[in-house]
Amino acid sequence: MDKILIVDDNLDVCQALALMLELNGYKSHFCLNPEAALKAMTEQDFALVIQDMNFTRDTTSGEEGRELFHALRAIRPDIPIILLTAWTELEMAVTLMKAGAADYLGKPWDDHKLLTSIANLISLHKLTLDNRELKRHQAERQSVFREADLCGLVFGSAAMERCVDLALQLAKSDVSVLITGPNGAGKDRLADILHANSPLQNKPFIKVNVGALPMELMEAELFGAEAGAFTGATKARIGRFEAADGGTLFLDEIGNLPLSGQVKLLRVLQTGEFERLGSHQTRKCKVRVISATNADLRQDIIDGRFREDLFYRLNVVELNLPPLAARKDDILPLVDHFTGKRELSDDARRALLAHDWPGNVRELENACKRASILGRGESLSAADFGLGSLATVANSNEAPQPLARSASQSQEPLRGEPDRDEIEAALAQHKGVIAKVAKSFGLSRQALYRRMEKFGIDGKKPD
Repeated sequence: MDKILIVDDNLDVCQALALMLELNGYKSHFCLNPEAALKAMTEQDFALVIQDMNFTRDTTSGEEGRELFHALRAIRPDIPIILLTAWTELEMAVTLMKAGAADYLGKPWDDHKLLTSIANLISLHKLTLDNRELKRHQAERQSVFREADLCGLVFGSAAMERCVDLALQLAKSDVSVLITGPNGAGKDRLADILHANSPLQNKPFIKVNVGALPMELMEAELFGAEAGAFTGATKARIGRFEAADGGTLFLDEIGNLPLSGQVKLLRVLQTGEFERLGSHQTRKCKVRVISATNADLRQDIIDGRFREDLFYRLNVVELNLPPLAARKDDILPLVDHFTGKRELSDDARRALLAHDWPGNVRELENACKRASILGRGESLSAADFGLGSLATVANSNEAPQPLARSASQSQEPLRGEPDRDEIEAALAQHKGVIAKVAKSFGLSRQALYRRMEKFGIDGKKPD
């Protein structure tokens, strides 16, 4: 509840104002002289002041009120002050209004007019304070961003600003961070920022795409292998954990790690201990782990595809990266970055902002490469980006043309993570030919095999 300071040498006036304010939802505190008012101002928090202009019975000049006004403003320069007097001097009123007085009313006052003025001034004052605090916070955040290493990240949205701000806070600690979000949204760039702004920035930073590791070599890649541990292992090799010792290890696509690998990963996260493949010697390492996934690991836990204890080891703090469609203010800054700030036509701007970008930043980058190559005019058009002109669409009542895909994407539509039923249906459709099934999902054969192992699908060709 807002509290108002009343300053008047007439006790009846103070009590009348206090009663009126109380009946209208305000608290009040009244003082009968300037000295008491100044003391109260230093000790209490007021939203507004109503002050008389004269405090000596034989004085009507308003000088006492003027002195009190400036003394109050010296203590609280931003507080709204309403001047109230039976002896209204126009010249004094104009002088104090220029000095910052919020309003000037004569006695007897009009209750409705006074209450309206109070409500408006308190509301405006709060809005001013909020805007001031917001600007201060934004200035502090921009200062932090200028001093930080953002690893070339380009953004303009409030959503991405919050995400980067959290990443910079997490960078100072050594906790495990799980970065979640769709493919192509920039999870690896956030991992870069976490390491580059951490106390470990000058230590090793090792990246592992778990989804790209062949299943039979995954253990050797992560933990190392001794000579002769498997066919082709002619000499000992260290794993990614040993290579990252003392620094940071980034495990991308952690949701694709099979259960057997999850058990071993959990052990090294809990104890720092592991053995190379083909060795009984226990080794130790100290590594900060950052992981990333586009999968719903909580659902995978329910379905028995991901260990709950490992999830909580990896997910001390979750850093969620929204899709590009949820941060439209990033699109044009990214286009400027990817095209070298080439001029855009109006239809290109509209089409870029209207497109949903299911492939996220990666899709946008490919579109910009296309436009940079094909665009020959003074400005890049929607067609240069592989997007239909919105004006053309409106005239033809057709949907916008989808973004042209790269050669590697042209055969199959963009798909989400395939579930068990989809993989089994595809295996049946393609008669167990793994290469065709993998292609139908836009996956490598190794990536498909890992998903089949997670779901317990044997993949044998039907008789």
